[in-house]
Amino acid sequence: MNTGTQNKSGVAIAFVLFGVLCISVNDMLIKQLSSGYPLHQIVFFRSCIAILFSMVFLQFEGGWSALRTDTPWLHALRGVSVVISNMSFFLALAVLPLAEATALFFAAPLFITLLSIPILGEKVGPVRLGAVLVGFIGVVIMQRPWVPTDTLTASRIVLLLPVLAALTYALNQLMTRKLGVKARASALAFYIQCTFIIVSIGFFIIAGDGRFAESTTNASLEFLLRAWVVPPAEDRWVLLALGVNGALIGYCLSQAYRMADAATVAPFEYIGLPLSVFWGLMIFGHLPTWEVWVGIALILASGLFVFFRERVKAARVTPRPVARRH
Repeated sequence: MNTGTQNKSGVAIAFVLFGVLCISVNDMLIKQLSSGYPLHQIVFFRSCIAILFSMVFLQFEGGWSALRTDTPWLHALRGVSVVISNMSFFLALAVLPLAEATALFFAAPLFITLLSIPILGEKVGPVRLGAVLVGFIGVVIMQRPWVPTDTLTASRIVLLLPVLAALTYALNQLMTRKLGVKARASALAFYIQCTFIIVSIGFFIIAGDGRFAESTTNASLEFLLRAWVVPPAEDRWVLLALGVNGALIGYCLSQAYRMADAATVAPFEYIGLPLSVFWGLMIFGHLPTWEVWVGIALILASGLFVFFRERVKAARVTPRPVARRH
């Protein structure tokens, strides 16, 4: 690997680390707001603010012409996958402790490693696949299949929502890698925020008056279908912070996955695990159960093993010229 490739990978890793820090703050703020606002209202305000910042980033990366694309349907599919991922995770977040929801979501890097084989044509050896299997065992443990359903603090469906979010997030990041060959990170982030705004407006038209929330006692459905409210002054600053965070998240992750291969970037997303434990304890007073601790340990261990193995393997390979993108 030449110096230019190493430098690009290092910048990509810096982007993903900062992006994950912003995600952890974003999740903590949304959990705080989940008892008083509908999810689609939070998403709408966050995306309206974030898209303004995305427009600013866009001007530094080619202006409006950067939005031109030969693959509009792939951008649309990527946008839908991000919406499904976010909605699924946030619906679970309204019920589950922050660390538990985040730990289950961290099946995403495992999915990325697996899906990078058929989608990106990346090579993943048997040892790496074994490490991925260990990570999925951690996910299964957090699902507590041995516990009777009626004794769980959340339904089986709620426990699976972060896993669905992980799968769709993985698809999104792999599409980002494909689109990032030509598209700018600011353009990728702009399209995502547009999709969020369109979907949240659709929810407002259909359920914005809260009529569907009146017939349910499910906390996740209430969060999704609750009526819109006028935010008090103190919450407006939180919504502003969510918007800024949303812009930074979209830009940083898009930039990271377009600059380096998914298998290089994905393991660094694991910094979100200790961050979720920190916010869960400091803000909500939650400590993970033993199942969550075991799951976190297995997922973290599998990810770090894959990363360090790849570093050692790369050091043994004779450096080759890297084709430049034009």
